[in-house]
Amino acid sequence: VPGGADIEVTEENLPEYIEASLKHRLLGRYEKQLNELLLGFFDVIPEPLLTIFDFQELELLMCGLPEIDMDNWKENTEYSGDYVREGPNHEVCVWFWEIVSEYDQELKARLLQFVTGTSGVPAKGFSSLQGNDGNVRRFTIHGVALETCVYPRSHTCFNRIDLPIYDSKDELEEKLKIAITMAATGFDIE
Repeated sequence: VPGGADIEVTEENLPEYIEASLKHRLLGRYEKQLNELLLGFFDVIPEPLLTIFDFQELELLMCGLPEIDMDNWKENTEYSGDYVREGPNHEVCVWFWEIVSEYDQELKARLLQFVTGTSGVPAKGFSSLQGNDGNVRRFTIHGVALETCVYPRSHTCFNRIDLPIYDSKDELEEKLKIAITMAATGFDIE
């Protein structure tokens, strides 16, 4: 903001001040360095080649596919909502793990990315999976009524997937695959 140092902050201009302050602290302060970093990056990989990827695909390309230990993932999963009583023994949860076990590494990574926001598995395994607040938040399968949502929904802050109670394994497989592949390209199903 031109002359911003001489402008008193009031209730009326507080939102503008906060926005300008954040922009400066997060971007403006490091603008030169970020530009140089990007120029160097674009020297290695030309920018037009990157525009065909979304941020999730780019993460998988740059970091590679993780090796996902299915036993560790299952052991460190919590169940809530309509699945709390039966947990991993609920028919839909059994189907879920059967389907995910059949996925190749890319689809497993995309599912993990869909639910947690990243395809990376913590070095100590799923027992140390963190939420966006830095606290340990286990991978959670939350049972919801099919009337609530037709497709699985994710809450990346909590590493939780809302998984409707489907009538068949085929229906679960179809809806889950659509959710994890379409959401990765920015298509949201609510």
